[in-house]
Amino acid sequence: MGSIELKSVRKSFGAVDVINGVNLTIPDGAFTVFVGPSGCGKSTLLRLIAGLEDTSSGQILIDGKDATNIGPAQRGLAMVFQSYALYPHMSVRGNIAFALKMAKQPVDVIDQKVKRAAGILNLTDYLDRKPRQLSGGQRQRVAIGRAIVREPKAFLFDEPLSNLDAALRVQMRLEIGDLHHSLKTTMIYVTHDQVEAMTMADQIVVLDRGAVAQVGSPLELYNKPNGLFVARFIGSPTMNIVTGPSADKRGAATIGIRPEHLQLSKTSGEWSARVRIAEHLGSDTFVYVEGEGVGPMTVRAEGEAELKPGERVFLTPIEDRLHKFDKDGKRIGA
Repeated sequence: MGSIELKSVRKSFGAVDVINGVNLTIPDGAFTVFVGPSGCGKSTLLRLIAGLEDTSSGQILIDGKDATNIGPAQRGLAMVFQSYALYPHMSVRGNIAFALKMAKQPVDVIDQKVKRAAGILNLTDYLDRKPRQLSGGQRQRVAIGRAIVREPKAFLFDEPLSNLDAALRVQMRLEIGDLHHSLKTTMIYVTHDQVEAMTMADQIVVLDRGAVAQVGSPLELYNKPNGLFVARFIGSPTMNIVTGPSADKRGAATIGIRPEHLQLSKTSGEWSARVRIAEHLGSDTFVYVEGEGVGPMTVRAEGEAELKPGERVFLTPIEDRLHKFDKDGKRIGA
């Protein structure tokens, strides 16, 4: 079991409120991602759950029991940090087994747990190597293995892939996803990268200035953002935002349209625009344009769109894919 519930959780550092009354339920076995811009409070919220920071007020329940005032070691959680924090003089085997040895578990039990974790993480052939002999991705696997052997109620990941290059990040995303499907243990994962969130999560929690902006599945947040903040944050490239007459005639203060929901033509359309640059990706082309009266916009075109900087094009939004927002930035309609 590994359900976690936050009830009106607040955290202040002096006069500065960092977490502002968060209410949140993380179901047992779910892969939940905390995402948001730098300074939104996502790592602080994770540290509150872990017990590495004290709450200023509110409750944290783990499996229905109040864990607000108990220490990290008693919460039954395991944390994986951005820094691998491996012991350089110990082998992979020694690093993975360290917490179990400190807990004075039997040698045969330790050996069994280390072998199982190494098998899950493809580290069996590296158990006798030192961390300096490993790649960055392998070191991160060792850090995860150290958490696995503790058999926690939940895993807490604090931007664990930030130190890896782009190719390794993609690989490790897949491996952590596979790990979740294999262990079926609750996981909470903090990242500023919304692509990671969209790829890995069952449930995404978008944070804005210490408050929960929206909670939902990746597709729920993508297709029905509840406000401009989430609309702009979720999606890559970001949603196009339009104000003025085009929004007014649709009964909104602001309208949003995703790049794939704009129709591009060289002859006619609602908005006239000039091509700034076309980004050719093979299967798709992202066309960055300057729209007359609507500002910069991004269009996703299928295949190879032959467009040159300065060329005039016309854009028309697919009407039933428009997102409408009121003057306060809140979603209008379903």
